[in-house]
Amino acid sequence: MTEKIQGDLYDYPAYYDLIFGSDWRAEYDFIRGCFERFAKRPIKRVFEPACGTGRLLIKLAEAGFEVSGNDLNERAVKFCNDRLKRKQFPESVVVGNMADFKLKKKVDASFNMINTFRHLNNEADAVAHLKCMAEATNKGGLYLLGLHLIPTSPDRVEEEAWNARRGNLSVNTFMWSKGIDTKKRAEYLGLTIDVYTPTKHITIEDEMVYRTYSAKQMRALLEKAPEFEVVTTYDFAYNLDEPIEVDGDTEDVVYVLRKR
Repeated sequence: MTEKIQGDLYDYPAYYDLIFGSDWRAEYDFIRGCFERFAKRPIKRVFEPACGTGRLLIKLAEAGFEVSGNDLNERAVKFCNDRLKRKQFPESVVVGNMADFKLKKKVDASFNMINTFRHLNNEADAVAHLKCMAEATNKGGLYLLGLHLIPTSPDRVEEEAWNARRGNLSVNTFMWSKGIDTKKRAEYLGLTIDVYTPTKHITIEDEMVYRTYSAKQMRALLEKAPEFEVVTTYDFAYNLDEPIEVDGDTEDVVYVLRKR
């Protein structure tokens, strides 16, 4: 029998981590490559706003970086700190708002790779986030910001699926766009997570609202944070040798921002 739960994916960090943690390598290699190519200072301290379970932070800590992060979800923060503690690293992640925070020490680089930025549902919060990030970043340091844009053409990816397995735990995820309200700049997303163990099947049904950005709107937003310069842009293929030009048809993009 299937148990159905109306819930928030972020309240199930073990499932979240399995879903998004299995393909960490491409993002990790890309992040490290950007550090080496585009930073104008040595990268030692690294921060992730809205870090969730810290799937990339732990890899960077293991590589010798001093890592920290914040997230609104207390369960995700505990999961991340427990993971750091098991590896004998400082429990350096705190409960915090990505649009309203101040770090005790400035960092050399930060990253927010997969749309979490779009949870900020208004322009004021988006600008506040960029201002916080600029204040937190040393001169010559980087902020890698990845998100899906809304292309002006009618053709766009409207659904995604992931499958991941670890031991006897299997998680299948399906996310789809329920529609876009252009006036409210809101995209409504449905999310179904099927969790299988040898003894049970759980279906978690979730809904999310993401703020929408066209290429033009994102360009206008970044102009409100002149502390950062856009060094280059990539798509989610993460090929450092193939930067992209962002235009009206662009769907996924990572902005490589550098603190002036």
